[in-house]
Amino acid sequence: MAGLNLLPWREEAREESRKQFIMLAITAVGLGVLTVFGGYSWMQGNISYQEQRNARLSAEIKALEKTIAEIKKLDGTRKALLDRIEIIDTLQSTRPSIVHLFDEMVKSLPKGLYLTKLEQKGNTIKLVGKSESNARVSSYMERLDASPWLSSSNLSILSKDKKQGDIRLRKFVLTVTQLLKPEVKPNEQQGGEN
Repeated sequence: MAGLNLLPWREEAREESRKQFIMLAITAVGLGVLTVFGGYSWMQGNISYQEQRNARLSAEIKALEKTIAEIKKLDGTRKALLDRIEIIDTLQSTRPSIVHLFDEMVKSLPKGLYLTKLEQKGNTIKLVGKSESNARVSSYMERLDASPWLSSSNLSILSKDKKQGDIRLRKFVLTVTQLLKPEVKPNEQQGGEN
């Protein structure tokens, strides 16, 4: 047995073992590279997917901002229309008041008194006219105060004017407040109760 040489067999086994180690190392490195590449690809796919979602959300946000701007514009238009409707309603509600005003002016006007000018600012009406006597102006004021559509008559000027024929006329300036809704006067309440 002393004549057997076992060295080449051991060297071949070492060589074989070294080749297997290199192959395992190369395989491990290859698997590591594939794992890293796979992980990188997976992460890039997730990033790309998230970027697409972000882009879609940004587009939706821009569309919603346009919609919000349109809604604000429509709100402004709506408010302007509501303001106009309110003005129209106010005008419609005060529309019959001019009819009542002229009706009361005619009903209240006593003989021997006439108006030369009528001027209205808001609810205040300025009446300028001429009268044959102070009593007729006083009677006119009482009639205006008795009207359900007028109140607070106030005489500001009463002066003598020139003579027309054999009658001396007095100029007067009277202010009265127009009521938009008829006011029930105390003497009308008593008359309605009896």
